[in-house]
Amino acid sequence: MSRTGGDLVVESLTALGARTVFGLPGQHALGLLDALHRSTLRYVGSRTEVNAAFAADGHARTTGEVTPLFVSTGPGALQTLAGLQEAAASSVPVLGISSQIPSAGLGGARRGFLHELPDQQASFRDVVKHTRVVRAASQIPSAIAEAWRIAASAPMGPVWVEIPQDVLLGPAGAPVVSELTAQPIVLEIRSELIAEAARALSDAQRPVILAGGGVVRSGAQPELLTLAEKIGAPVVTTFGGKGAFPWHHKLSLQSWLEDWHTTEVLQDADVLLVIGSGLGELSSNYHTFQPGGRIIQIEADLGKLESNHRALGIHADAKLALRALIPLAEQRDAVVPDLLPKVQQRLDGQDLRLERDVLASVRDALPDDAPSFWDMTILAYWAWSAWDPRDGAMHSAQGAGGLGYAFPAALGAASTVDGPVLAVSGDGGAMYGLSELATAKQHNLNVTWLIVDDGGYGILREYMTDAFGAASGTELARPDFVALAESFGIPAIRTIPERLRTDLADALADAGPRVVVLPALLRMFAPTHLEHR
Repeated sequence: MSRTGGDLVVESLTALGARTVFGLPGQHALGLLDALHRSTLRYVGSRTEVNAAFAADGHARTTGEVTPLFVSTGPGALQTLAGLQEAAASSVPVLGISSQIPSAGLGGARRGFLHELPDQQASFRDVVKHTRVVRAASQIPSAIAEAWRIAASAPMGPVWVEIPQDVLLGPAGAPVVSELTAQPIVLEIRSELIAEAARALSDAQRPVILAGGGVVRSGAQPELLTLAEKIGAPVVTTFGGKGAFPWHHKLSLQSWLEDWHTTEVLQDADVLLVIGSGLGELSSNYHTFQPGGRIIQIEADLGKLESNHRALGIHADAKLALRALIPLAEQRDAVVPDLLPKVQQRLDGQDLRLERDVLASVRDALPDDAPSFWDMTILAYWAWSAWDPRDGAMHSAQGAGGLGYAFPAALGAASTVDGPVLAVSGDGGAMYGLSELATAKQHNLNVTWLIVDDGGYGILREYMTDAFGAASGTELARPDFVALAESFGIPAIRTIPERLRTDLADALADAGPRVVVLPALLRMFAPTHLEHR
């Protein structure tokens, strides 16, 4: 068969270093799928497009690499938007490649093609970093290289390329793509800003560091550790910054951002160094944080600089900025606030033994280096604050806050991880991803899915009860998750809190997909931001 535009797509991706593609077939995208089976790329097909986008997100977070996503036109493309919003909010480099209606219908011609939209590209412009519609086969390699470079450049994020059906099926008209480069754009560091930051930190009496997801994405953990130890600054990590700093280090104040004691420590700092965070809603304890000293903010996303508080704003990648800052900062003795005992005392004053035991059981069962993926569920909200990631990354959908992320994202990670991967969902969030049990089985992906079944949208039940005195629309009929998993040929077990540690560890130790169901009604610890309003 003659080479087509679809071949140019997969050749370009292969030349750029892609290894795995996620997605779904569709009528206009068949040229992509046809070319894919002639390539060396691995294809992992999901059962819905949003889950394919989540899977690509999980793979990209795990590898740190741009990850391709193939979908079809119209409904297929639009279903990726929730997944791409999460990738955008969490700076994840997903390269979405969608088919388009035939070229004759582009530009709102309204020719009546299947899946036709007047302007499909417009739906993605405010979600992703970059969009482009390819008009000819000769444009494909350069368009994909351009998108790849933009996705990989700090701040990383999703991009979107559309290719009409006739271009994908038409002749390639060019030799096989053998070389293609897409080097990320490097943010130049302004030396006068780094020098000013070093002076401020050297003069500080109570410096504190708030480390966000930008530290993790840039691989700046060694530099952060070196700087913190040199200037004696305690470190708080955001929920997205889990793993940026050793959990039990003498300078670690961990991640209790929803506890007012942590907010007070951040406010009391005479210099607060914020690295890779925009100080958004969750990181600021729902915008109750009011700085008492000077803020230095190192952030790769230009739009987040000083978006919430005035600061010495340094537009830079975290790793490069910290590397430049370390030799200029002066050595200082550490002064660590007595924060963590206060947090524990506050928790001890609430009846939360079940919740703390369940989270401890999950932590004990999961191997230290295994990654975990968490849905928007009460146990995940606990994990944001209390989870020690050890040597395994913790990922959640807290960027955009959509349901259904954990299981498909974990499947994406499992396609590249040599070892177990954990997904944690509530029963409400689990209903979004049940179809992906078929994906897990088909590809024999090593994911253990823990479903905490409380009969509804548990966190929304709490919010509504607290706000209105009663909950409405939160209670859910649901299937027998164990029987449903077994109908896909996936071993499953129903457990209780006392057996959770053992049952979950056994599931994680077995190869292939597993499901563990825990019927339990968990509660959140009392919010502190409401107490101080």
